[in-house]
Amino acid sequence: MNKTLNLAAQPTFTQNTYAGEFAGQYIAAALLSAKTLDNKYVTIHPNVKYKEVIQRIAVDGIVQDASCDFVTSGSVALSEAVLTPKELQVNLELCKQNFVASWEALQLGYSAFDTIPKSFNDYLISYVGGIVAQATEQAIWQGTATNGSFLGFQAQLSASIAAGGATAVLAAKSGSIVISGSVTSANVLSIMNSVVETIPDTVYGKEDVLMYVPTNVAKAYQQALAGGAIGANGWNNQMNVGEKPFNFNGVEIVLCPGMSASKIVAAQKSNLHFGTGLLSDYNEVRVLDMANIDGSQNYRIIMRYTGGVIFGVGQDIVYYGAY
Repeated sequence: MNKTLNLAAQPTFTQNTYAGEFAGQYIAAALLSAKTLDNKYVTIHPNVKYKEVIQRIAVDGIVQDASCDFVTSGSVALSEAVLTPKELQVNLELCKQNFVASWEALQLGYSAFDTIPKSFNDYLISYVGGIVAQATEQAIWQGTATNGSFLGFQAQLSASIAAGGATAVLAAKSGSIVISGSVTSANVLSIMNSVVETIPDTVYGKEDVLMYVPTNVAKAYQQALAGGAIGANGWNNQMNVGEKPFNFNGVEIVLCPGMSASKIVAAQKSNLHFGTGLLSDYNEVRVLDMANIDGSQNYRIIMRYTGGVIFGVGQDIVYYGAY
């Protein structure tokens, strides 16, 4: 018996409704399985009902010679960034008829209104949650303020650079200066070196500084180190096989599949923030069997959740590929 499950063939579902606090567990699993969130490469703020203020403080010249009197010195500048998660939803309709013809047909019984085992219900919610996670991962980095997404880090960083905030990476290439371009195994080390050189001295060396890269940059870096017995950057392939360390000159490299190709961001993960109401009343998962409503063989999956990102101090972030 062929036991291949074809999700593209629209499998079916039984009537259930998951809402409120329990639904938050499903949404939490969906959102936190996005690689950037699952590995906590950014600071996660749950239970953001509407907005959350990220306080930013800048001090200068506060140390002075001791005296008997209290004398104020230096300057303290307070500013804030407002994290406002956006409400999003999933409305999906699947046909029960397609599932009856599948390999699990024997488990459905012989009633005209068959029901599906609860174990498959859980699996299907997880599957849809995986699609939500993928969309969330992409929105975190390259999202826009359009339908079905929220404004991601890349668009926010480009706007910050234009306003004199975050720093664009200036990489020397054939005598000219570039701030974008395709990253390949031939130039990845040079570009990464430019990224590291651009990291502010006040940020470099902090424990949570990471170099965020998309899939093509991660591949290029692995290929550069794998070339020949002695790969690029002096990596010895004679003593090591398999995956090479994701670390460039002391800065950890993290793969974020949601990033656009040939982009690189260097920042402290404590400076990048993701907010969601995944444990609040705004989240719900509903599964509706339409047989008792309109007599059809359809069922609907409805998800509601929130998500959004913002960074704290733009001057502490460098971005290659801003334009």
